[in-house]
Amino acid sequence: MLKKSCLLAAISVLSISTPAMAGVGDPIPLGDDLVMDITANARVRYETVDQDNALGNADALTVRARVGATFSAWGIQMLVEGEGTTALVDDFNDTLPGNGVEPFSVVADPDNLELNRAQISYMKDGSGITLGRQRIIMGNARFVGNVGWRQNEQTFDAVRAQAKLGVVNFDGVYATSNRTIFGVDSPNEHFDGDMFLLNAGLDLEAVDVTAFAYILEFDTRAAFSSETFGLTASTAIPLGSTNVTLSATYATQSDADLNPANYTADFISVTAGVGVAGFNLSANYEELGSDGGVAAFQTPLATLHAFQGWADIFLTTPAAGVRDYNASIARQFALPGIGNVNAAVAYHKFESDFGSVSYGSEWDASLGFRLAGVGMLLKYANYNSSGFSVDTQKLWLQAEFGF
Repeated sequence: MLKKSCLLAAISVLSISTPAMAGVGDPIPLGDDLVMDITANARVRYETVDQDNALGNADALTVRARVGATFSAWGIQMLVEGEGTTALVDDFNDTLPGNGVEPFSVVADPDNLELNRAQISYMKDGSGITLGRQRIIMGNARFVGNVGWRQNEQTFDAVRAQAKLGVVNFDGVYATSNRTIFGVDSPNEHFDGDMFLLNAGLDLEAVDVTAFAYILEFDTRAAFSSETFGLTASTAIPLGSTNVTLSATYATQSDADLNPANYTADFISVTAGVGVAGFNLSANYEELGSDGGVAAFQTPLATLHAFQGWADIFLTTPAAGVRDYNASIARQFALPGIGNVNAAVAYHKFESDFGSVSYGSEWDASLGFRLAGVGMLLKYANYNSSGFSVDTQKLWLQAEFGF
């Protein structure tokens, strides 16, 4: 009862506060050419994890606040942003070693207070440069993302150059530090090294094509040092009153720098989608290959929660690799007093790339809508292990607003 009361109280505060925030985020003139923008975001989330093992069920009620200021003058922008997370209900393993043995399942949202971003940039017509601690999302975040699902997002200490010249796009990053989701009190708070992240694309009328290269040389995370080269293409084909969308990605990865493994593995993803009678249907095959069961294709900088199921079973690719056969259906509909509601259901079937091992299956479902200006989200994941890992169920109820 206490947990439910805390959750309802926190969401009520968000709902009541939101209308009063209207207009607060308007630009503030500080001089003839200098303007300041204040941005803020708050997120309250209840997460429960039930696993078929000896660990107790996790119950986590966390609040994340993020506040920043952007100063703009002469086309130059300077952004400073802080981020803090705290737990109102903390019956969960937050991954921090200083809390002793936690008899609960993991919810990777530890208490944290940090400088999230501090950057200076110049951008004009899609071209420019950004220097400092920054959020980086490349493409669909399958290889490089900000892990925005967790309360503490992933950022990078980096220099980023972007250019748009007609139909040609270039996005290049050199990062010296990967600031993880685990917070300032974690031994995994950051991983330093030399990270080269390169995308070059063509936005053509019939098809979009992007070539990419990700070269990771970690100082202390040697097992994830790698060189990845690949190509992705996407298109939309008219079909009556709708479009069929098609996309495909191929990449090859090999060990680099101090990685103790000697391997080469492939990545394949093929997706087809179509809208039918108000429903969006999608089917996907994704393969993170294995080199004979010795080592597998890894994506340590990705927004992993968005792929291979929301239960987060495959955050590190098993040495035998992963094949994910999945399909989803989504629809938007209106409810009286609420408005538009986005609903989605997805199914995954997992198996190894090497050795023909069944990794089980997973059902995912979500409902999202806005209530009094607050973004509300209900999500559920149910992973059936088939003996590979452990059966896992996760449930989330989230409220978020910002300006």
